[in-house]
Amino acid sequence: MLEKPVPRRPHAKNPKEPAMNSTPRHRRLTAAALTALAVAVTATACGSGSDGAGSNTADSGTYTIWDPYPQFDKSSAWAKLLDSCGTEAGVKIKRTAFDTSDLPNKALLAAQQDNSADLLVVDNPVVSTLAEAGVLTTTDDNKLDTSETDPNLLAAGRTGGKTYGTPIGANTLALYYNKEVLKEAGVDIASVKDWTSLTAALAKVDQAGKKGITFSAIGTEEGSFQFLPWFWGAGAELTALDSAEGTAALQLWTDWVKKGYAPNSVINNTQTTSWQEFASGDYAFAENGTWQLANAKKAGFAYGVLPIPGARGGTAAAPTGGEFVTLPVQGDTGRYATSQKLVACLTNTDNLYDTDTTLSYVAPTSEVQAKQVSANAELKPWVDAVKAARGRTSDDLGTKYPKISEQMWKAVQSALSGSKSPKDALAAAQSAVK
Repeated sequence: MLEKPVPRRPHAKNPKEPAMNSTPRHRRLTAAALTALAVAVTATACGSGSDGAGSNTADSGTYTIWDPYPQFDKSSAWAKLLDSCGTEAGVKIKRTAFDTSDLPNKALLAAQQDNSADLLVVDNPVVSTLAEAGVLTTTDDNKLDTSETDPNLLAAGRTGGKTYGTPIGANTLALYYNKEVLKEAGVDIASVKDWTSLTAALAKVDQAGKKGITFSAIGTEEGSFQFLPWFWGAGAELTALDSAEGTAALQLWTDWVKKGYAPNSVINNTQTTSWQEFASGDYAFAENGTWQLANAKKAGFAYGVLPIPGARGGTAAAPTGGEFVTLPVQGDTGRYATSQKLVACLTNTDNLYDTDTTLSYVAPTSEVQAKQVSANAELKPWVDAVKAARGRTSDDLGTKYPKISEQMWKAVQSALSGSKSPKDALAAAQSAVK
């Protein structure tokens, strides 16, 4: 899901040259890499997994895969897919599942010892951190085919003009809406096309005695994650937090809270507690992700999904969640060919469809997205949202993003609590980033 997030490459080799035979067994990872990674994983979510050794402890016929899916045991479709891809490549698979927040640190430590897994499946904001620390190979080096992947999704795995890995699937944010609440308030969802019409709808809901919209504005990466569609939807850029456009986005949220269209609880809401508010049946709208689809079906009321509108219409860019499959640098470069075969198997059309259905992800290719919508028409607004989505570390922000994000959520907290105006809060945030 979420999730969160500028170290120098710690060894002298050019990033295009993955051969590590002459590299000392223990790599020196910069303090900047470790610090950035600590911030980047603070908002990720999953269960816990067990430790596992990297590829250099395995025999030549065994390839190791580390993933952030401890909820899937050996009998799961995911584990069986890994095994079948191993069989197809003529090798055995040793899989270890970690908590999402633990996996990047484990990967860094393994890289220090020249003992990396053959494949790492990691949350997309972490890719740039591992890449800039010298842990990952580029797609130029490892020959992964990314030609069919949607460019906006692939951008989350780019830093320094190079691409590291390929997305296995994506999720993002949209607006769930309660059809019954809107009907009682006399709101036609088709009329909600921009911020003005959305705010007008919230006013009608409020006048009808119902609650408007709930979201997460908590002081963590989750708060930034949820604010970004409005920030980007206003035309703002992360390199200028205090722009007029960014201020307009924060003013929108602040006005909603002041007018009672959004509850005061948003300042402490996680995405889970925000969803629980919506599931009560009293709210017209909730900003949340694809991961709530199963819960939406259990909510007990008719609902719909609307891509988050931009300030002046259209679909706002929401941040992408989801994982990348990456190939870490190996001392034995002969392993890359088989690793590439494993990734090709995991990300082919049939397997992407099955995996993304299991993970409640939208596929990263148009062909598989069309297949998903054909099988389930309810996924259409999510596909539209993913096509408009944007990586948090895109535009070569890389490991600069965690610091920007931290100042963003602090500004949101300051404005919603009333301690600073939106303009002053974002001015302070931009100053801190500089």
